[in-house]
Amino acid sequence: MKTLVIVDLQNDFMPGGALAVPGGDSIVPVINGIIDRFDLVVATQDWHPANHMSFASSHQAKKAFETIEWQGLEQVLWPDHCVIGSDGATFHNDLSTGRIEAIFRKGVEIDIDSYSGFYDNGRRKSTGLAGYLRERGAEELWFCGLAADYCVRYTIEDALSEGFKAVLLEDATRPIERSAFDEVRRNLAEAGCHIALSESL
Repeated sequence: MKTLVIVDLQNDFMPGGALAVPGGDSIVPVINGIIDRFDLVVATQDWHPANHMSFASSHQAKKAFETIEWQGLEQVLWPDHCVIGSDGATFHNDLSTGRIEAIFRKGVEIDIDSYSGFYDNGRRKSTGLAGYLRERGAEELWFCGLAADYCVRYTIEDALSEGFKAVLLEDATRPIERSAFDEVRRNLAEAGCHIALSESL
């Protein structure tokens, strides 16, 4: 079963949002143009409480994009984003959501950050995505969304570790840092992820 996984296509990651990904809105029509070519479509969604530990505002004298150690893990501190129930947490208004059969929310607990759609960063808690996909018979997962060098990357890495085949749709994702993504792209390919363009569908 060919499955599309749409990662965090939310307003706060769009230009003008709290944690904007450059060109993030440009992938929406690309995704809309391919969504009907898949047997199954699922999505992930950052869904943070207002005082989430990943927010710089939750740490005295810390600024956005500083790095701290939290529960034994390196943690980037982000601007407040994708707060539960906020407009920034909703999907981009132009995204065709009718085919999305399930949404998996992450970062819901106040003291756990979750880049991957499968697990939190310390792999202490599962979102249930892997089990859902297996029950639906999904084997080949195609990934798009934001941001390529963070949540898309870690979701793909966990998909591979869970035994799924993974394809990154390169023209349907955008990174926060273009230069950093070049290395991420190489690492994903070396790990077994196929890199493709939407026109190949």
